[in-house]
Amino acid sequence: MILLDTSVLSAVLRRRRKGEREAALADRVATLLAGERQVGVPGIVLQELLSGISERAQHARVLAGVRESFPVVLATEGDHLKAADLVSLAASRGTALSTPDALIAAQALNRRASLLTSDEDFRRLAGLGALKLL
Repeated sequence: MILLDTSVLSAVLRRRRKGEREAALADRVATLLAGERQVGVPGIVLQELLSGISERAQHARVLAGVRESFPVVLATEGDHLKAADLVSLAASRGTALSTPDALIAAQALNRRASLLTSDEDFRRLAGLGALKLL
C-alpha cells in the first residue's frame, strides 16, 4: 500500500494552474494509481485537506473527489500508540514532530506502507526509523 501525505494531495488537487512541482506530483500519483499497489489517504490527511477549505461547495467537491479516488484509511488505537512513540523518539533525538505527522507516519509503519510526501519533516523522521518514503 502507498499512503499520500497532505502535501501531495493538496498539490494534486490544486485548482489553479499547477506549477512544475504540482504537475510532477500529479503525474506521480497518476502513475501510482495505474500500478498494482493500492493508494490510500489517511483520515487525518483528509481532515487536514478539508480544514483549509472554507467554501462549502468546494469542500463538498473535494470530499467527493477524494472518496471516489482513494480509500480513506482510518487510524486504529495501535496507530495512535505508535504515533505517541514516534513523537517521543523524535523529541529524544532533538527533532520536533507534529501530532498529525506522527499519526500519518504511524499509519504507514503499521501497515508496512510507503508514504508519498513532499514534506521535509518526514525525511527527518525516516532517518530515525523504518519509514519508507517515495
